[in-house]
Amino acid sequence: MEAFWSALGIVGVLGIGVISPGPSFVFIAQRSVALSRRDGLAASVGMGLGGVVFAVLALAGIHTVFVLFPWMFLGLKLLGGAYLMYLGWKIWRGSRVPLELGDGTPSPGAPVRSMLLGLTTQLSNPKTAVVYGSIFASLLPAHFTWAFALWLLPLVFVVEAGWYSFVAVALSTSGPRKVYLGFKTIVDRSAAVILGCLGIKLLSTTP
Repeated sequence: MEAFWSALGIVGVLGIGVISPGPSFVFIAQRSVALSRRDGLAASVGMGLGGVVFAVLALAGIHTVFVLFPWMFLGLKLLGGAYLMYLGWKIWRGSRVPLELGDGTPSPGAPVRSMLLGLTTQLSNPKTAVVYGSIFASLLPAHFTWAFALWLLPLVFVVEAGWYSFVAVALSTSGPRKVYLGFKTIVDRSAAVILGCLGIKLLSTTP
């Protein structure tokens, strides 16, 4: 019973954190509106997989590792900040390029690229790693089995991928797509600036 309530608490707190806007939300929104619902859903799967990676690391004691070896957290912040700035630069660079929608059929391999970009975007945020580590350190039962971990990990995936899939579906409908097509440069550059600023913030708060 203790394991059940611990898992419920972990999933509940993670759910609250997931719905908070951040670089992952910006990325899913831009991917879904600019490309397709399929790309947005594929990116959401990548987000879910990234959440599972963080959960595995948290179960292995990532929070303790960061406390004992702060240079590892410093390195993760530098890499994460640089990646977010690079992603923002890529979006800005393509902001004035007309979007070729064609017949609405996604190009071969595009969902795979979206999934990988979703995964790397999720993993590039060191604050997510700290959040996972803190939540797991606080709410995990004192003694847990790997059987407990094996059924907790799918729940983490459902929370992460489920929320971002909802965002992808909501923002890939005809209304938001028409708005995006009319204001593509502005929307893309706004997303690029947000991602770039988040990256700069990570780098500027690095001691």
